[in-house]
Amino acid sequence: MLTIGQLAGYARVTAKTIRDYHAKGLLPEPERDSSGYRRYRASDAVELIKIRTLAEAGVPLARIRELRSGDGLAAALRQIDDDLAARIDGLRATRERLRRLASGRLSPLPDEVVAYLARLPGLGFSERWVTLQSDLWLLVFATQPETARTNFRDQSAMLDNPELLSLVLEYDQVHDLGPHDPRVDALADRLVAATRARYGAELPAYERGSAIPALVQGAVNASSPAWRRLDTLLRERLR
Repeated sequence: MLTIGQLAGYARVTAKTIRDYHAKGLLPEPERDSSGYRRYRASDAVELIKIRTLAEAGVPLARIRELRSGDGLAAALRQIDDDLAARIDGLRATRERLRRLASGRLSPLPDEVVAYLARLPGLGFSERWVTLQSDLWLLVFATQPETARTNFRDQSAMLDNPELLSLVLEYDQVHDLGPHDPRVDALADRLVAATRARYGAELPAYERGSAIPALVQGAVNASSPAWRRLDTLLRERLR
């Protein structure tokens, strides 16, 4: 016969844990001796070790109680093992995201967009432009991924066309001009001509009724009076 302290020592748990298992119905309380102390047998030690093993494997106490009182223990343990494997995979993915975040490489954008943004500085675009593009594509891909992918590929193709690339670079560069600078009007004329030549009358569009185009253009316009003026001219001339 063992005291609760002896049982705790053999099973490598605390006496408090044993009392907690009694309270939760995991381990039946033994009979008490004439002095009122609990006295445990070898069978109690075996049961306690089994419970401790399940708990250390990550099985919740409530689930242990179910397993200990029913049949199908092996199948239930296999299911728990599968669940733990899925949790481990999720934790590994989270760890990898944290590592990428720590190294500055984490991005919710598709890889092709990340590669596109990485090209921009080498083509002469300002850091301001790259940051704006990153933020706007983040918004578009998060809200309308399918339409965003089509429009992104259309825009990224402009980098491979020297004439269109020159126009986009100039768009970036007029940021600090006054809104009525003649260069803004001249750029608007060239952008309208290039847009008509590329698309004809059917301009690229997002889903009908979407607020995203207005949000995107609003963010662009808010950063520069010249860009706001340029947007006004383009809207007027592309009607």
